[in-house]
Amino acid sequence: MEKVRIGVIGCGTITRVRHAPEYAANPNVEIAAWYNRTRSKAEKFAEEYGGKVCDSIEELLAMDLDAVSVCTANVAHAHDAILALRAGKHVLCEKPMDVTLSKCNAMTDAAEKAGKILMIAQNQRFSSAHVKAHDLIREGAIGEVVSFETKFGHAGPERWTGTEDTWFFRKNAAGMGALADLGIHKTDLVHYLVGEPITEVYAHTATLDKKYPDGTPIDVEDNAWCIYKMDSGITGTMHASWTDYGAEYNSIVVHGTKGSIRCYDDREYSLILETSDGKQNFLSTEEMLTNTDITVGTGKTQNSGVIDEFVDCIINNKTPRSSAEESLKAMRVIFAAMASSEIGSMITVKENRK
Repeated sequence: MEKVRIGVIGCGTITRVRHAPEYAANPNVEIAAWYNRTRSKAEKFAEEYGGKVCDSIEELLAMDLDAVSVCTANVAHAHDAILALRAGKHVLCEKPMDVTLSKCNAMTDAAEKAGKILMIAQNQRFSSAHVKAHDLIREGAIGEVVSFETKFGHAGPERWTGTEDTWFFRKNAAGMGALADLGIHKTDLVHYLVGEPITEVYAHTATLDKKYPDGTPIDVEDNAWCIYKMDSGITGTMHASWTDYGAEYNSIVVHGTKGSIRCYDDREYSLILETSDGKQNFLSTEEMLTNTDITVGTGKTQNSGVIDEFVDCIINNKTPRSSAEESLKAMRVIFAAMASSEIGSMITVKENRK
């Protein structure tokens, strides 16, 4: 086929560091259109990458495009994605899907009705150590999975976006805080590695330190601690934090009946396989380094792998690894975690038992 023509909705930091450069690096893509509420931001991208600057989402969707990236604030994800799907475009939407479960369901329904791909940018499914760990677990390298622990923590989105008054801090734009920003990544990753969905959640969320420039606490949580359980009995923990002011921490450890796999919890090794017979296999960051590997301590990647997966799925009519259906399972868990924190008790995720 001819090059996949892409439109980008939202021209903030995630577009600058991920979507724009990764689309530009893919030889099968033409970036054809940009839209942002502040037109000047879209114009800067068009100057660098080419393409038309549109005055509205509707104008962009009326163009001859194959697909769009939705890179707007969380609260607008469902609205923008559904408009694009109804216009006959494939959609790559940033995580989280949206700020309510009903809107997430509506996105999935719209994609099914339109017969188009809806992919969510759950990039941790594509990093090299996670892919290797997934394969090792499926091969029985650590026996039957028993438990896990995972954490994603850094100094907060204001460091990443470059503004102390970021929309990530405002509930009316972000919906949730660290849970939606970081916790969704690790929750989805648990599903990917363990191979079954979380069905019970106990959580505590808190705003420990983050403040607006005027000194008042932000609207959303800056930390979340969760206990997750599957129907098979597998149990683990997840911690998402915006108050890790040292080096970024982004890790998962999966324990089985015959050993453990550790991903990105060591500064020298991307993956460590420890077996019950005392054997250890170390894969250094250099050995594991692919174009989608995480650089531990910085949170940077050479290439997230998300864009290439999206384009490949469009061209070859494939289902993405981070499909809307898979992402919806993780979103149910995140919403359950918020509810659990509010009432102080375990929440059952009934829909994940289907």
